[in-house]
Amino acid sequence: MEKLKKTFYTRDTILVAKKLLGKYLAVRNINGEMIVRIVETEGYKGPGDKACHAYNNRLTKRTEVMYCCGGCAYIYQIYGMHYCLNVVTEKKGVGTAVLIRSAEPVKGLNLMSFNRYNKQWNQLSDKEKNNITNGPGKLCKALGIDKNFNGESFLGEVISIYRFRDENDFEIETSKRINIDYSEEARDFMWRFYIRGNPYVSKK
Repeated sequence: MEKLKKTFYTRDTILVAKKLLGKYLAVRNINGEMIVRIVETEGYKGPGDKACHAYNNRLTKRTEVMYCCGGCAYIYQIYGMHYCLNVVTEKKGVGTAVLIRSAEPVKGLNLMSFNRYNKQWNQLSDKEKNNITNGPGKLCKALGIDKNFNGESFLGEVISIYRFRDENDFEIETSKRINIDYSEEARDFMWRFYIRGNPYVSKK
């Protein structure tokens, strides 16, 4: 596998959202390494996107990481309990990112299983296995991602994204983003992308 370079992340957000599909996300801690294959993303394009935290150039303590140069992690919390992993994109000062909505487990299955269900992978039901990383909050819990990852570079060793030789062996589906009905016209932007037929996509 080859770690993605800085130039991958500094391109247009929607392009990056598509290109992240099929890439491999690795998270490492004292317990070992966990790897998942990214199967679903959503793009959020800064000041003109009412669904984006940086809409209208909003700059707060929460959103300041979004204005870094592409290639770092933006972590935020929803419902006061679930974390979401985002990949900051484009150049410094823009305020754009890609949400990693869901992924397919590849390596470190027992670690992910303990993080999500407090039991080993072979003790999980088929439903539990299918639901382990098929949503942004589930994914972060399985990988042990929390606010401590906020601002972490994907070019480092704690959290990284890689390309692999078989990453393009799939078809991409496009749809509206999920759970952003508050965002007026932005709710109709076709900026959600996922791998057709993958069982770990959050919503078909």
